[in-house]
Order: sequence, then C-alpha cells, then structure tokens
Amino acid sequence: MGMIKNLFALIGLLVVMGAAAIYVKYNEEFQEFDPEAGNMFMEFAQATMSTKNVAEASIWKIPVAEDLTWEDVEETMKFVANEHNMSNVGELPLYKDIEAKSGEKYRFVKIYLFCNSLIAANMLDYSDAYSAYLPCRITLIEDQQGKLWLTALNMDMMIYGGKPLPPELKEEALQVKDYILDIMNRGATGEF
Repeated sequence: MGMIKNLFALIGLLVVMGAAAIYVKYNEEFQEFDPEAGNMFMEFAQATMSTKNVAEASIWKIPVAEDLTWEDVEETMKFVANEHNMSNVGELPLYKDIEAKSGEKYRFVKIYLFCNSLIAANMLDYSDAYSAYLPCRITLIEDQQGKLWLTALNMDMMIYGGKPLPPELKEEALQVKDYILDIMNRGATGEF
C-alpha cells in the first residue's frame, strides 16, 4: 500500500513539475487567458488527482435529501428553472431506454435539459464550440446503493478556460452558472 501511495505522490509531483515547465514555456501565451484560468486548471488537476477520474473531476455533484423522491426533485428543479427563465427544453429518461432494451429493471437516471435560448444564441455567436455545452444538462441519478444525486458539467472550464469572454457574455455565462447551481441545490433540498 505504501508503494502505491508513493507512486501517486510521484505522479502528483510529475504533474506539478510538468505544469511548472508548461508555465515557463507558455507564460506569454498564458497571459492571454482569463485571469481565473490558472486557478481553474489547478483545481481541475487536483480534483483529477484526488478522484483518479477525469469525468468525476469535471462535474458538480450534489446529494439529494434522503426524504425526497425523484418526483419531488424534478418538480422543484422545474419550478426553480422557470423562476430563472430557464426553459425546460427536453428530458431524457435514460433508465426507461435501458429497461426497454435490456428487458430488466434499471436504477433511475434522467437527464434534464435547461436553456435560456437568448443567452445560448450569444454564446453561439461568440463560438460554435459552445454548442457542445448546450443546453445545460442536469442529471438526476440513483447510485448503486439507491441514493439520489444531481450532477452537471462544471461550467468553469467553459467560462475561464481560455481568453477572457467579452464582459457582457461572461456576465451572462456566470448568471447561467449561478442559475444551474441554484436549480441543483434547491432541487436537492426540495426548496421551492
């Protein structure tokens, strides 16, 4: 076990050294990035090292209160999304498709698609690459032990991961981030 810990420590050291080397080599280009990019990339690297899973490191994950059903969470999320002018543009009951194809019961997994289409249009006018982030997805998932969780892509890489967004667009992106986190947090507690 000690050998494995030492191996991970060595990997962590190599990542830090690599980051330092990249910083020295690309410092001038990095100056063109958003001022928060360094912190965001460091947090992402730390989360990746601690979880050993890039997918896990790139999401927000919020536990749902034990006394809530998936219907309670769904109802609350839709209410909060409406409050923030985020349209419910689709729902994907993935568990139903799995059950239909496998013929066996599957744990609850449903993906909710929320969007403010006017902000989405501004993001697309800035870069077509943002289409991959649209619409904002929140997944309500029952884990292997039967506990419900809400997950969504961490939007910080989109917001801070390159050259600064134009101020108005950045403000809108931060607003959408706040709204998605509010939908998730209130959905997880049933707080209308």
